[in-house]
Amino acid sequence: MRVGLLGTGRIGLFHASTLARHPAVTELLLADADPDRALDAAAQLTAGPGGAEVVALDTVGAVLAAGPDAVVVATATDAHADLIVRASRAGLPTYCEKPIATDLAGTVRALREVERNGTALQMGFQRRFDAGYTAARAAYRSGELGFVHTLRTVTADPAPPPPGYVPTSGGLYRDCLVHDFDAVRWVTGREILQVYATGSNRGEPFFSAAGDVDTAAALLTLDDGTLVSCTGTRYNGAGYDVRMEVSGSLAQITVGLDGRTPLTSAEPSGPAAPKEPWPDFLSRFHDAYLAELDIFLDVARGRRPSPCTGHDALEALIAAEACELSRALGVPVAVDSVRSAAALRALPAQGVAR
Repeated sequence: MRVGLLGTGRIGLFHASTLARHPAVTELLLADADPDRALDAAAQLTAGPGGAEVVALDTVGAVLAAGPDAVVVATATDAHADLIVRASRAGLPTYCEKPIATDLAGTVRALREVERNGTALQMGFQRRFDAGYTAARAAYRSGELGFVHTLRTVTADPAPPPPGYVPTSGGLYRDCLVHDFDAVRWVTGREILQVYATGSNRGEPFFSAAGDVDTAAALLTLDDGTLVSCTGTRYNGAGYDVRMEVSGSLAQITVGLDGRTPLTSAEPSGPAAPKEPWPDFLSRFHDAYLAELDIFLDVARGRRPSPCTGHDALEALIAAEACELSRALGVPVAVDSVRSAAALRALPAQGVAR
């Protein structure tokens, strides 16, 4: 296969390295808003292990004109929707890091184009490919937990992003907790009916200056009555912490609890702090990132449907939008009140995979 990769920043370079070593990829075409960065990436990958020829091109247009078999989008967020549309119009299967856009209108416009052209789109919610989340999903659906009454999720970054990132990030719910909203839907197969969210700022003032929060909590109610608490923060100096607890009437299971989880027990007989806590998302979800691109190449070759569609990304964003509205108003918000906005009615309904 010949694959185009757009965006050679941190996650883009990681994906490029994965693709350059993949046995199905014979040529990798790179482009970046900064052409020199694409050239540097091509030089790094050419010097490293891997069988693919790596070529840096000047523009996105040049990559699309070269006729790749598929496209991977790892650019800045504000370019995602436009690139999804351009790739779809070129008839190309596309993988895109979340989100499609930070607003519902931009997301819907891009999805309409994908629907119109009938092209495959896989979104980058990597937790769906993590071994722990996969095991939790299997346990939930097997019935071994009994009836599940409560889920708890944690997403905690070890340090805040640069100040310039925050105003364009979409905010903590859309940028960070959106992963939890997608994981909850994927693990349980249920829809989110209602959210009640709040947030606070105890750290740097650039969060509040951008209308954002550095710490947030949301209580979700699923369509079968299950309760879900989601918490997130930009300040977790102990390390990168992402977990999900699934509690049922017979048993419970925890995702993300291992020898590198940045937790210290307060009990005298409990475990001490890990010697090497997870430092960031790339190390914590390394294997999941490899797996999702491997599966995307199968999607691009028509061997399987997308395991994480644009509609899945839309539903997670709707939940995040509901949380922002709830935080602003200080009241619970029904997710259907956001989903039923006029802009969404033109899209065919697609429920969560059961």
